[in-house]
Formats: sequence, C-alpha cells, structure tokens
Amino acid sequence: MSVARTERRPRGELSRVLVIDDEADIRELIDLTLVRMGLATECAGSVAEARAALDRDSFQLCLTDMRLPDGDGLEIVRFIAEHHPQTPVAVITAFGSAENAVAALKAGAFDYLAKPVGLEQLRTLVKSALRLPGGEQDNDNPLQLLIGESPSMQQVRAMIEKLARSQAPIYISGESGSGKELAARLIHTRSARASGAFVPVNCGAIPENLMESEFFGYRKGAFTGADAERDGFFHAAHGGTLFLDEVADLPLAMQVKLLRAIQEKRVRKVGSVAEEPVDVRIICATHKNLRDLVDKGAFRQDLYYRLNVIELRMPPLRERMEDIVPLVEAILRRVFGDTPPRLSAGALKALSTYSFPGNVRELENVLERATALCSGDVIEVEDLHLGPEEMAGSEDRGRGAETLDEYLNRLERQAILEALQKAEGNRTAAARLLGVTFRSMRYRLERLGIE
Repeated sequence: MSVARTERRPRGELSRVLVIDDEADIRELIDLTLVRMGLATECAGSVAEARAALDRDSFQLCLTDMRLPDGDGLEIVRFIAEHHPQTPVAVITAFGSAENAVAALKAGAFDYLAKPVGLEQLRTLVKSALRLPGGEQDNDNPLQLLIGESPSMQQVRAMIEKLARSQAPIYISGESGSGKELAARLIHTRSARASGAFVPVNCGAIPENLMESEFFGYRKGAFTGADAERDGFFHAAHGGTLFLDEVADLPLAMQVKLLRAIQEKRVRKVGSVAEEPVDVRIICATHKNLRDLVDKGAFRQDLYYRLNVIELRMPPLRERMEDIVPLVEAILRRVFGDTPPRLSAGALKALSTYSFPGNVRELENVLERATALCSGDVIEVEDLHLGPEEMAGSEDRGRGAETLDEYLNRLERQAILEALQKAEGNRTAAARLLGVTFRSMRYRLERLGIE
C-alpha cells in the first residue's frame, strides 16, 4: 500500500513527529492537529514506510497505530527502542484493547491513545512526550510547565514538590481542563519512581464487563477469546505510577476489587487462582466531588479514604485570571516559536473577562482556532469567537447547556460557513481561507454535517 508522504514545516526549527496509520482520515486529523501545535509532521501508512522514514530522518516523537497492513505497531515500538532509543513512541489502540496497550508499554512505548482519538488527549500526550529526557522541549525544572505566578499556582507547585517525595496515594481534584493529568505526570517525574512507567487510565472509558481483565490481566482460556495470557494495567505500572483518571466513574463492584488490590498490593488475573505482587503508586483524579458521592452511596467510603490520603486541588482558570497573559504567551510561543502573532488590546481584554468554563484546555483551543482564522499577525476580538453572551458576567452563561465538544463544534461550523460564504461556495478557496488542506476541509464538512 503506497501512501503519499506529507511533510509540514510551519515556522522555525520545529520538533518532528512521525505519524503512522493506514487510515487516511485519521492521519489527516492527527497531522492537522500537530501542525496547529507548531510541529513538523511526516506520515506513513505501513511498517515498511515507517522504517524507511526512520532510517532517512530523525524524529522527536512517533505515533503509530497498532494494526497496519504489513505488521503491527509493536514492530515499530521495538524497532525504535533498538535503533532510536531517544525517540519516544506512543501507540493508538482500538477501544478497550488493554492487552495491546500493556504489550506496547512493556515493549518500550511511553503512552497510548484509544480510538476514536480524542484531540485533547492527543495534545496532552504530545506535550508530555516532547518534554521527556532527550526531547527538544525538555526543561531543567518541569514544574515550570505549570505556568502562572498567581498564589494558587505557587501553592500547587510547592505541593507537587512535597508530594513527589512521598509514596502516599494522592487524589487530585479540579474541573475538566484544569491540568490534573499534567500535575500527576509531574509528581511522577519528580519522584523516585521516575524511571518506572506512568500509566494513565480513563476509568470512564472502559466497558464495565472488561474492567477486571484490563486492570488485572487474564490467563489463557479464562473466557472466550482469551487465546493468550495478558497482563493488566497494574502489571504495566509495576515500579511506577498508575494514574486513575475519572475514578468516580468506577462501578461499585470494581471499587471493591480495586480496594483489595491497593490494600494487599497483589492482584489476581482473571482465570487464575494465584495472586501476584505489584508495586505501584496510585494517583487518582476526577472533576466530580468524591465526598458528595460517598454521602450518596455512589462511591465506597473505605476506598475514598484509601485514595484520598493527600489531596491536591487544581484551581480553575477563573480563580487565577492574573495568569491569563503568561498562559497566552506560552501557548502562542509553543505554536509559533519565536515569531508568534500578538493579541490586540481588545482581544486580551476579552480573554481576561471570560469565565473559561473549560479552563486552560479551552484557552488553548480558543487560541489555536484564533491563530488559524486571523488574517494577519494580530489576533482581534472577532478571531476569538467569544460572543458577548459568553463573556464573564456569569459562569452559568458561557456555553449554556452545551458540552465543551458541542460548543467547539458550533464555533467550527460557524467559521467554516463564514469561509464558504466569503468563497461563494468554493470549498477549495474556503479551505485556503481557513488555512487547512482540502482533504481536511472535506473531512470537517462531513463530520459537522455541512452540505
């Protein structure tokens, strides 16, 4: 299978990412997202093309699908581990395929994404990868990645330094988009377990009937389709950190099993009679109020006290609005290097008076969208697409009843329709106005249902 090689070099000296997937739409989606982050990309559709690219050029990150027409992603992971050990590699797995994710982590991958690929998870993974040892964006003090000098952020950084020296379980509370996973990763990288794996698990994304086998693994023949013995997330995190994101979404039956594993420091694979010792540090997070869930009987009190030995609260962006300016500067530098566009006084004021229900993640999305839509080197208020009804008067106004995805889709649909109107219906010209490829434009039109 021959796939045209694409390479993007927006501005300056950029980190290079190799994207490997045999599905053109997924390649295009990942490619576009990475370019918007200010990265250079090269795409391949097979193991052979990927190995040729790795032999020809150097990369600061590799993202590979697990299923490829001439092999699987594990071949890529092993090849990179042997020939390019300084290049971090992450795998993209089918939804619920914990065994593939665990096998990849054992083979040397530093992280994984589940299909369908979520763009926020992709961005978080990429930002983390490019700060690993050997990456171009490595920083002597990773705590500087938590941007802001507000009193609340100074307290967060000081708390992370203390927590990193401890082995106690940690509960990170905070709203969606406030940086809970980043904080968990920083605690891990500053701890004595930094050489071990950091294994993030989204508890809300795993079907209930697969939870036990994904967390604890299974023996061959344990159930229909169990054709080989598999390890679980606890095994993958042995010697490192297991990050349980959205832990409040665990069903009560699984909470009991998780509590036992934490207490006994042992797990039993599905289909096995013997328990195996595991050495993991547990960090959990949720945007929900665990104490309220305990009071309502939706979360076990004994597990709550086992997980919440120490709590770290991530403040919402509206509580540290003085950090808006340094955050904006950092995000734009990340996307454009040393020549970022600037915000007009009106645009900066608009950002400084907006409630940001999606927190830092929403700020990143707003700026990335604005840089794609602005006509020159200055981002104006209208490029931000923050309507007057969405400005900070009340947090409850903002997006109204919309989810963040619905809100962003509405903004994207509005931008595309405006571009199509300016281009008098010419899709190629509209794509040019938006700064995207025609293929990406076609994909977005189909996804948003625009005729």
